[in-house]
Amino acid sequence: MRKKLIWVAISLVFFLAFVAFTYGVKEDLFNSLDFDITVRLQDNLPVKYDSFLSSFSLVGSFEILAGILFLTVLLRRKMVSFLTFGSLAAAHVIEIIGKYFVHHPGPPFRFFRYNLEFLFPSSYVQPGSSYPSGHSMRTVFMTFIFLYIIFNSKIKMPWKILMASLLLVFNIIMLVSRVSLGEHWTTDVVGGVLLGISAAIFSYIFL
Repeated sequence: MRKKLIWVAISLVFFLAFVAFTYGVKEDLFNSLDFDITVRLQDNLPVKYDSFLSSFSLVGSFEILAGILFLTVLLRRKMVSFLTFGSLAAAHVIEIIGKYFVHHPGPPFRFFRYNLEFLFPSSYVQPGSSYPSGHSMRTVFMTFIFLYIIFNSKIKMPWKILMASLLLVFNIIMLVSRVSLGEHWTTDVVGGVLLGISAAIFSYIFL
C-alpha cells in the first residue's frame, strides 16, 4: 500500500507540473520560444528525413499505441493490468479538454512537412488547438509502462539498459518529429510529456 501511495504522489507532482505549465501556455508566455525552436529545427533538419519522421506520426497514433497496450496487458495475464486503460483514457480526456479550453493554435500550414499519404482516422480529429500533443502523451505513457515492466522483470541488467536506451532514442525522435514536421509547437510536446508521465506513473498501482 505504501508503495502505491508513493506512485500516486509522484503522479500528482507531474500532474500539478502539467497544470502549471498549461497556465503558462494559456497566458502565451512561450509563443516566441515556440516559433524560434520550430524555425531552427526545420532549418537544420533536411527535408530528406521527413518521410522517416512522418512514419513516427503513424506509430504514435491512438490506434497503434492502444493496440500495443492491449497486447502488453494481455500477455501479463493479470486482469487488474487492464485498468491501465483507465489511466490512458483519463489522460485523453484531459488532452481533449486542453485542446478545447486552451486557445493555442498549432503551427501555420507553411511549417507542415508530414508527407505520407496514409493517416489513421484519429488524425482527422482537429479541435482547433494543438495543446497538449496526444502523440507525445501516448508515446511517453507507453514508454514508462514498458520501463516499469522491463526493470521489474528477470532480464539481465545489460539487456535492461539496452532496451531502456532504445526506448529513450525512440522517444527523442518521436518528440523532435512533432516539431520538425510542423504538427506541434514545443510547448505542446512538453505538455504531452508531463501528462503522459503522470498517467503512466499512476498506472503503476495496477501493474
